[in-house]
Amino acid sequence: MSTRSTRTLSAVGIDAVALKPMEVDPRRATGLDVETVVVDYEGHEYVPDFDTLRALADSASVRLTTPVRADGYDPLGDDSALAALPDAVERVLVAGHSAYLTESEASRAVAPRLEAATADAADPWVGTEGIERLAMAVGGTQYELLARSTERDIRALRAAGFDGDVALYAPVVLTDDTDAILDAVGAYAARRRPVRTALPDDAATDSAATGRAREVLEQAVSDYALVGTGGEIDARIDRLREVGVDTVVGYPARGLDPLLE
Repeated sequence: MSTRSTRTLSAVGIDAVALKPMEVDPRRATGLDVETVVVDYEGHEYVPDFDTLRALADSASVRLTTPVRADGYDPLGDDSALAALPDAVERVLVAGHSAYLTESEASRAVAPRLEAATADAADPWVGTEGIERLAMAVGGTQYELLARSTERDIRALRAAGFDGDVALYAPVVLTDDTDAILDAVGAYAARRRPVRTALPDDAATDSAATGRAREVLEQAVSDYALVGTGGEIDARIDRLREVGVDTVVGYPARGLDPLLE
């Protein structure tokens, strides 16, 4: 394990921070010591304006998640929102979560749009969640979601000859307080299919969980998120880098306040 200090995101090996603009003002990210800021897409009304994105780009590399099926970002239809992005802002191409798409948008074919968007973007990251084969086919940096099988999957990817970049997204909870960890990412882990199957019906998924549910969740949060002390997270990230992860993107599951203190 490295000997880095463990008080900040970069100190524990995290290269980039993912921000959800519904939860936090992205302008606050200028106080973080990371190389890259990734702004998640949660609907058009939450996309930061031009000036905010440009200000972020003055202090870090900035990427905006753009769903290729959504109006404004559709390379085979309405792509007008792309014109409103500062030149310095690069893109994360995703199919798009159905929660943030209209019925019409969600019905659009992903493959041709992902191919067209990748060809048009200078240095795209391509979100693989749910479209792993499509993402691999179009190339670009593969943007993976941390899971129980991640180390095995990335090792197999590298063994098969993939020599492109791999970026990995994971919620981060920098504390060893189990209750705080469960409150921050218990529900997130519980949405993963293996965890959902293992949990008792109607079980609490936060610090109120007890018995079998708590046992399942305490293991699951370690599988699907980066949790624990700075040293523990640092060691986990070192293992991920050893199997072939190039960039670690952390989502601050407890907000930015604990990281800006």
